[in-house]
Amino acid sequence: MELEIEQYITSKKFEPAFKLIVSDYHQRIYWQIRRMVLIHEDADDVTQNVFIKIYQNLETFKNESKISTWIFRITYNETVNFMNKRAKENSISFDDYSKNMADALDSDEYYSGDEINLKLQKAIAKLPEKQRVVFIMKYYDELKYEQISEVLGTSVGALKASYHHAVSKIKEFLETED
Repeated sequence: MELEIEQYITSKKFEPAFKLIVSDYHQRIYWQIRRMVLIHEDADDVTQNVFIKIYQNLETFKNESKISTWIFRITYNETVNFMNKRAKENSISFDDYSKNMADALDSDEYYSGDEINLKLQKAIAKLPEKQRVVFIMKYYDELKYEQISEVLGTSVGALKASYHHAVSKIKEFLETED
């Protein structure tokens, strides 16, 4: 599918390329965002913003990276921008905003995870932003370190260290919660 999308873009057929992107990436984008912002309504808003940004910038895609990497970079940037804006509106830090969202999961009518998953989400929310993002992309999105490196502009070695620290902190959090 990725190759087909890139061929449409190369031949300046942006409408069919965008339709394929929406059909192929909508769920993945939504869940990447949802794992960061945690609240369904916020994830919907950011997802919509991501697709607007993709549509507006399809003509600028230069095939210097895979289309999926480009899409994940837009998704990451839009998500972080949204969270920073919300944190600023509430006069709190990015990390405090994330922790507050994790605490709000208990009352989110769209949250369907069990108690163990809720504990995991709270542990992830307590991670520093970089570790949280790396953990989500590696653990949930199953991206390779090389692709995460392209999305975040960070070395593979630094990503491996961030992931290792994230896993250690999550494990420690879960052990103290029992």
